[in-house]
Amino acid sequence: MLLAIDAGNTQIKWAVFEQNTLAKKEAVTYNDWKNPLKNILINFPNIKNIVVSSVGRLNKGDFFELFSTIRIEFISNASKFPFKNLYTTPQTLGVDRMILASGAVLQFPNKNRLIIDAGTCITYDFIDKNNNYLGGAISPGLKLRYESLHNYTAKLPLLTKQIPKQLIGDSTDQAIHSGIINGIVMEIDGYISSNLKIYDNFIIILTGGDTDFLAERLKNTIFANSNFLLESLNRTFQYQQQ
Repeated sequence: MLLAIDAGNTQIKWAVFEQNTLAKKEAVTYNDWKNPLKNILINFPNIKNIVVSSVGRLNKGDFFELFSTIRIEFISNASKFPFKNLYTTPQTLGVDRMILASGAVLQFPNKNRLIIDAGTCITYDFIDKNNNYLGGAISPGLKLRYESLHNYTAKLPLLTKQIPKQLIGDSTDQAIHSGIINGIVMEIDGYISSNLKIYDNFIIILTGGDTDFLAERLKNTIFANSNFLLESLNRTFQYQQQ
């Protein structure tokens, strides 16, 4: 069994895998993550390996102290991936984006792939059918947009995501919801449509914390999977053992 851990910007998520089958998943805040992880090892004593993706907020020493008897693999930019990285600044490419690209290559061979990760930020990553990582785009996610409107204006309220009642907001709250939600949906649909004009044999993967909220509002056909990063961590680990 494998324990895959994704330490993101706001949460730590993990999943237990038996080969490619997801047995259990959880998500916690950075304030209390050690005890829940200890419980995972108690409940799944057959875990033999741990694979970790981190944006940098976790101390590796904490892992080695917590899991002193289990092999731990930290994925980094220097790890082995099943694609050629053509980013002009490859050292700045986030390891989470590289893992998503890896998972797309391993799960969907011989296709052009666009992965959209709707989390704290919305990231777009494109890997062509020849397994070349070409790059993508980064924009603020839902929560960041709500917080920015509140933090950088004098009077706009801090709201939580909500489906707008109509396109034209008839109150300040509804105008904010319309601008953020419809703006993101139009952004994603527009980015997908622009790529579809250039590339064929295309698969679009939507993942991240806001997957379910956004998926049903998009016009383009997508493969929606909120667990895609954890599954990609599992597949990447297996690939690296070959």
